[in-house]
Amino acid sequence: MSRTSNTCPGCDRDDLVQAVPAVYLAGRNAVTSRERDSDGDMRTVTRTVSTGLSDALAPVPPPPTYAIGCLGLLAAAVSVGTFLGGVIAGKWFRDEPGHQPPELDGWPTLPPDTPADPPPAYGFLGWISALALLAAVLVCVVVVRRRTAFARVTRRRHQAEELWSHGWYCHRCGTVHLQDVPGEDRTPLTPQHFREKVWEHGGYGDLAAERRAVDPAR
Repeated sequence: MSRTSNTCPGCDRDDLVQAVPAVYLAGRNAVTSRERDSDGDMRTVTRTVSTGLSDALAPVPPPPTYAIGCLGLLAAAVSVGTFLGGVIAGKWFRDEPGHQPPELDGWPTLPPDTPADPPPAYGFLGWISALALLAAVLVCVVVVRRRTAFARVTRRRHQAEELWSHGWYCHRCGTVHLQDVPGEDRTPLTPQHFREKVWEHGGYGDLAAERRAVDPAR
């Protein structure tokens, strides 16, 4: 650990003191792995893996998950598939009737008075397609609303990050103190108290009580 000019107010030492942004970034890594998808094919997946300490020192709450978007994609695929099935098999957009008596070399194989079999009923595909399309639209609305709400809540994140950038973390004490911030002293703060102070500065301090930081084991 490189030495800094900022001593920890708790232990009065600086050998294990590190800037909060550096601690946060050091605990986040992109991990690439190979795995099989639902079709059994191999694919490369890259995920961001973070440590508990990095999560505890995050300047903003994590964005909402969009796993429901997979359901929307599935619903859209079902809608398109059933619609195409109805167009092709049900001949929805063709003028000629689809239930003429079968012919052989131009001659009907059934007597003239013999009724042909009724055409297959493919109307249910239209209902399935419409319902699946409605589900896809609703999922899209939910995803957009979540993204918009998160952007609105964190619109002042730059102010939180400004205060957050003045934080220093002591790996020995497991506390954070602020340095060179007008109106703020150097009192050691737990990661949760530091989160509350930073997030409150950004206008989303109420979320700090809901998403509590887990104090990392030292």
